[in-house]
Amino acid sequence: MQIDAPDAYIGASELDLIERWLPMRGREVLELGCGRAWMTRQMASRFAPRHIIATEVDRVQHQRNLCIDDLPNVRFVYGGAEAINLPEASVDCVLMLKSLHHVPRGQMSRALEEIARVLRPGGLAYISEPVYRGAFNDILKLFNDEREVRRLAFEALFQSVREGLFESVEQIFFNAPGHYRDFAEFEERMLRVTHTEHRIDAPLHQRIREAFERHLGPEGADFLKPSRVDLLRKPI
Repeated sequence: MQIDAPDAYIGASELDLIERWLPMRGREVLELGCGRAWMTRQMASRFAPRHIIATEVDRVQHQRNLCIDDLPNVRFVYGGAEAINLPEASVDCVLMLKSLHHVPRGQMSRALEEIARVLRPGGLAYISEPVYRGAFNDILKLFNDEREVRRLAFEALFQSVREGLFESVEQIFFNAPGHYRDFAEFEERMLRVTHTEHRIDAPLHQRIREAFERHLGPEGADFLKPSRVDLLRKPI
């Protein structure tokens, strides 16, 4: 397992990879850290799971998610990955989409233990994490430098395989496209989040704007966002 593999990247969206590597049709799915539930909606409508349990630890966002009433096969639950309120061996697959590194330091290994507990034998865990590289990361680290927590997340994954909690099925490195119409959209999606309090004064805000606008063209700003998927299997 590698935290990065510069020569191995493919161009793909997260949904492309989920469709290829994670069979969901008719299955019980757990998504840990669903955020605004955009991916939850896509998976529920495109991949025909029996149910999706979508958890979120941000109380503000969770309350908003509870207002979603057009996803009958989705249940929104408040809670973190380090304490999953589900019985043992109750789900077929688990996803963490850019959320393992948001688990509190010291609790990431516990979160992976919880994932193994709720997975059925042979079940798959799809763990997608951002890689610390690229132009988009150069902007993010101005106000939210995640180098250390991303490293800790990878170490927890590596340890879980080394200790036999999971088997490593595949590692996929991919560049996901990201588009922002303008700085206002970037600001809304990346700065005005409720799960993290960013301390941004006026000079720093200006630096972030200038860094973003270097990539801005007539149709907006486009980025390639490097990511890594660790596809893990619970031993039978």
